Amino acid sequence: MDDFAGTQAPVRRMTDPIEMVGELESAVPGLAELRLPKPSSISRQVVEADLGVALPADSRLLCELYPPFVLGDFLGVGGPDPGGEHSWVQGTRETLETIAEWCEEAEPAVPLHAHPAPGGLPPWADSNRGDFFLWTTNPARPQDWTVTVASRSSARWHYTGGAVQFLADLVSGAVEPWALPTIRPSVVAW
Repeated sequence: MDDFAGTQAPVRRMTDPIEMVGELESAVPGLAELRLPKPSSISRQVVEADLGVALPADSRLLCELYPPFVLGDFLGVGGPDPGGEHSWVQGTRETLETIAEWCEEAEPAVPLHAHPAPGGLPPWADSNRGDFFLWTTNPARPQDWTVTVASRSSARWHYTGGAVQFLADLVSGAVEPWALPTIRPSVVAW
């Protein structure tokens, strides 16, 4: 994560999780077909207690409405299954160990830290090529978190919107996929 490519911003930062999910469904037409018959009853309290941090409402809603999925045969997005919250957090902790190693090896002007360090970077998605999609947890309110992309090519960049809006903008082409391939609007459950 040595090379900082820059920061991209949405035309308008969305704050309503329902609006963000709607934008993602518009960008990825097949996503609506994957919607669960009823929202998943994931124990947010268990996940957040185990991680030590509250998660943004847009990502929580996405995990409640959809099974884990892969966008464009590249980017995996998902959360725990009901009853599997502890094992999902354990997997997240293993990913955080890798992110901590990357942060230690990087030499950016502003040091990077993995969660749970103050302002640390917890993961919310990854790619089949070793790229990580992280939340920038500063500022403190989860609904204000932005996205940091850590590409396996060592490039990193920021997006000043939320995770679900980022996905919609990445697939629709509203965001340049710096150091990433173009993401097709195809989706499959995993």
